[in-house]
Formats: sequence, structure tokens, C-alpha cells
Amino acid sequence: MASAMDWIITGCSVLVTLFSCLYIFRGVYIAIGAVATRSFPPAKKQHRYGILIAARNEEAVIGQLLDSIAAQRYPADRLTVFVVADNCSPGDRTAEIARAHGAVCYERHDPAHRTKGYALSFLLEQIRRDFSIDAFDGYMIFDADNLLAPDYVARMNDAFDSGEKIITSYRMSKNFFDNWISFTYSVHWLSTVRFEHRARSLLGLATRIQGTGYLFAAETVRNGWPYTSLTEDRAFAADAVVNGYRISYCHDAVFYDEQPVNLRIALRQRVRWAKGNLQVFADSGFKLFRNIFRSHGAKNKLIAYDMFMTVLPESLVYLALNVISLMATVVQAAVLGSVPQALFGLLSANLLSFFVPCVIPLYVLFAERKRIPRYRSARLIEYILMWPFFSVIGSVSMAVALFCRVEWKPIPHTIGIGIDSLSATCGESTANALPSSVQRKKTTELG
Repeated sequence: MASAMDWIITGCSVLVTLFSCLYIFRGVYIAIGAVATRSFPPAKKQHRYGILIAARNEEAVIGQLLDSIAAQRYPADRLTVFVVADNCSPGDRTAEIARAHGAVCYERHDPAHRTKGYALSFLLEQIRRDFSIDAFDGYMIFDADNLLAPDYVARMNDAFDSGEKIITSYRMSKNFFDNWISFTYSVHWLSTVRFEHRARSLLGLATRIQGTGYLFAAETVRNGWPYTSLTEDRAFAADAVVNGYRISYCHDAVFYDEQPVNLRIALRQRVRWAKGNLQVFADSGFKLFRNIFRSHGAKNKLIAYDMFMTVLPESLVYLALNVISLMATVVQAAVLGSVPQALFGLLSANLLSFFVPCVIPLYVLFAERKRIPRYRSARLIEYILMWPFFSVIGSVSMAVALFCRVEWKPIPHTIGIGIDSLSATCGESTANALPSSVQRKKTTELG
């Protein structure tokens, strides 16, 4: 029995190593992202954009987003804002406020279909009917709690005018240091910038879309918006790569959003993300895998492979192999009569490796120091040490999502703060931002 357990433990270790090798190419991304990213020349044309916002009971924050759009250093007649007041409660003023700010607002009442993807599908159908999809060169998607730096649209237009069809942007948090939960979320977004977006954009590959703050050409949605799963952003990105598009990144286009501060809410959101990831892999995984071999050119094959490995639920694979290895170790120890010693050995061996990833927030805080708010507190050490739990929560969420039915639920947001209280220019510190704990209002948003 003990010998068999040895084989299982060794086999799991070998499989973990081999699986990790499938991602080794991303080390190049990390090295490139540390020193460079793609820049875009000033646009020769000011393109016309439709701005899409799905909002549910957002009367507390929708006006601030619309104010930040109105304050853009970009011709107002080249921007049209569309809001879908989606399944709002009776008495909610989201639609009224949106119209008062000059947005074209549609109201949708379909409680059986509540995801953001359904709301966007409805909104684009209304635009097709009343304006036509090709009335705009491209569309930008934002959540109602977002705020845009004044040059956001201009910088995204630079990238679009350079020929990019799908572009994502730089995501900064409104409440970076509220607690360890908002901190780890904030580090997650910025680590994606450093470890993925910057290099992929520079190399002309396809990075990934993450919820909000992205632009796509009208041609990509001429046949509608079929992405109605729990994570419409992942589905859109995977489908774009299947159809031969690359996804670029504009480092100079900065927007802000709010991170969760409540663990229960964070867990709920992570389970939804995980379930959506599984849905996307089921829908697009095979098509991406097939494109690895059918695409023409080494770059297109790499793009397909990279996106396949992105939608592959890697945390589930690692979790399964580690659980099997742990169970084999415990069984082996039970046979040998040394369970306490084995558990102590496992704890000792893994404790240091568990906290090694804490170098990631340290790196992010240093690399993005010009944009991250200044924060001096002993609690920062606590926040950094909590970083590994972000990955643990992700792995557990994936396991839960695999076996549980997951429904969309609104994610509560509480920060009511305007763009005038945040850094307005790319590259400046947000040190003068008003404390988010001072300016809070209750609202809910599409998750």
C-alpha cells in the first residue's frame, strides 16, 4: 500500500510539473511586461463611438460615470451614450438620471434573463433598430460604477485608429486599500496588466477582456451579441480569437472601478466567474484547440494556443492533482502509523512556498507606484500576506462551480465618488483621491 501511494504522489508531482510547462511561454510575457508595452501614435481621425452601459438600480452612481464621459477631451458629437436600465426596481431613478445626462436610455424588464450579457444583447438590438450597428465605428462597454480619466476616449481612439479592432485598457481601483479583499482584487487587475496585457499587445497577440473598459469594432457585432453566459467578457474574447481577431491593450487609457470589500460578496463573485469560465471552456475550448492546428502562421497558432490555455480551468487541474497527492500522503502515513509527523512535514514544506507569491503585490506596488494611491500603514503588510488567499479562493470557487448551479446576482457597490476626486491624468499618482470610506452611497450593480 505504501509503495502504491509513493507512485501516486510521484505521478501527481510529475503531472503538475508537465502541466506547468504548458504555461512556461508566459515567462516571456512577464519579462517583456516589466519593461515595455505598445504605444500608439496620435490618431488621424476621430472615430464615432457608441458607449454601452448596463445598469440595474444604479441611481447613486450612474450620474458620476456619465459626468466623466461628458468631461472627455474628445468631440461630444462623436460619442453617443446608451444605457439599458435593466430590471430596475420600482421607484429606482436610473433611467431618469441617465436621460437627464443626455444618454439614450432603454428600459428592459425580463427577470428570467438577468445576466449582463442579456442586457447588452438587448441594448445592441435597440441600437440596430433605431440607429444601425454601423452608425458607429466601434463600441465601448462600461459598468455603472466606472469613472473615466479625461483623456480615456482619446487614447483608446489612438489605438483604434492604428488598426486594432478590439482593445482593453488600464484598470485602476477606486478603493485600492479599503481592506485586504479590495487590495487583492486591485493587485490582481494590475498583475494582469504587467504579466499579460503589456507583452501581448507589444507582440501583436491577443490578450483577454476582463468585464469592463474595452472597445470593439462594429464589425465584430454585426450578427448580434450572443454572449449571455455568466461571464460574457470571456466568451466574447474566446469567440473573437476563434474568428481571427487579436485583442490589444492601451496602457494610456485609464479608468477606475470599485472592488468588493465583503468576503461573502467576493466569494459569490468568484464562484460566478468560475462557472462562467467553465461555460466558456465548454463552448469554445474545442474550437480554440482546433485553431492551434488549422490557423495559418505561427503567430495565429500561438494566439489560439494562448487563449485556449487562458480559458482552460487550470486551477481545477492543479487542485485535483494536489488533493489526490495529499490524500495519498495521508493514506501512506496511516499505513505507516505516522499521520501527525506526515501532516507536520507537509505543513512545514508548503508554508514557505505558500507565501512565495507575496512577491507579486510587492512587484505591482513598485512597478505601478506612479498610479497607485500612496498608502502608509502597518496593515499593508497584512494585505500583502493575504495575497495567496486570492488564488486559494479562486481554486475553491472553481471546484464549487463545477458541482453547483450558479445564478447571477447583483454585486453591491457603495462608493459614490466623482472623477474630480481621482487622478485625472495618466501617469499621476492618485494620492489626492478622497478616502472612499468618506464618500459612500448604497447601490447595486450588474456583477
